[in-house]
Amino acid sequence: TTTTTTTTDDQQPQSSHRSLTLRGIVCPHAGYSYSGPTAACSYQALRHELQHTADVASSSAPSSQSSSSRIQTIVVLHPSHHVYLPGCAVSGAHQLETPVGNLRVDSDLRDEILQLGQGPRFSIMKQDEDEHEHSGEMQYPYLAHVLKHLNLLQHVKVLPIMCGALTVDQEVQYGRALCPMLHRPHVVTVVSSDFCHWGSRFQYNPMPSASLNKNNNSNGIGIGMPIHEYIAQLDRRGMDLIAAQRPGAFADYLKETHNTICGRHAIAVWLRAMESGSSASPASSSASSDTEESSLQIQFVKYAQSSAVTSRRDSSVSYAAALATQRQAAI
Repeated sequence: TTTTTTTTDDQQPQSSHRSLTLRGIVCPHAGYSYSGPTAACSYQALRHELQHTADVASSSAPSSQSSSSRIQTIVVLHPSHHVYLPGCAVSGAHQLETPVGNLRVDSDLRDEILQLGQGPRFSIMKQDEDEHEHSGEMQYPYLAHVLKHLNLLQHVKVLPIMCGALTVDQEVQYGRALCPMLHRPHVVTVVSSDFCHWGSRFQYNPMPSASLNKNNNSNGIGIGMPIHEYIAQLDRRGMDLIAAQRPGAFADYLKETHNTICGRHAIAVWLRAMESGSSASPASSSASSDTEESSLQIQFVKYAQSSAVTSRRDSSVSYAAALATQRQAAI
């Protein structure tokens, strides 16, 4: 049974309106029967944005106008579940096969990242590591389906990037390194992450009576509430920090709660990249460096859990969908 805790479809930003452009999405990577309805909220917005690309691609607009007006690359930032990776790695594939169509990999962008002269080094995923990582794999059929529907499989490329076990400083460094690429108007980012994995099989089962910080203050998460509501409020704290684009505070929250957000490093790298491009001051690993004002807006539009936990015998995984939009500069 899937329990949906928060659905805010009426508040979903209309990225199809051309005053707003979609810059990225956050979506889950569990089995489609579990997380598919949540992921659909993110991919619906991406489909709307890609519709403009399809319109431009099919028009008679000059090539220079076409290339500057459409999405050309979708970067997929995802975690590593099966191999220890002390950095970030790009896919070495030239094509990603899915049951609904094959995706072309942006080898030019990959080469550009691998040839960066300064900052952290990127490695290349081994083929078996790439193929066995479900957090990337589960995104590709969604992308292929949307691109095929819009006749864009030959026009839009993808580039998967695995984000490993990074320190906060490394998150900053990799975010800075990817900043120029992720800020390009023809690049959109997909950030793959589930949220809280609760239960003994995940070795994480805090209860509502447990304090969530060093001051024994539960931050409003009180004794006696149902466990699934406690999990939702625990997730919501992290989601609020992501939406506020406060990667330093998000890192502090993770250190405090140990919430099992599997894509936390991918999320942090993305936030740092967007922070580096929108702030005049250098990004740092402290919460004080967080950008308070940005033209980028991040909004969570759906939250769900695989099941409603009511006892320690239960388990659940949380799913969230978010959209990152940016208002176009006035001409």
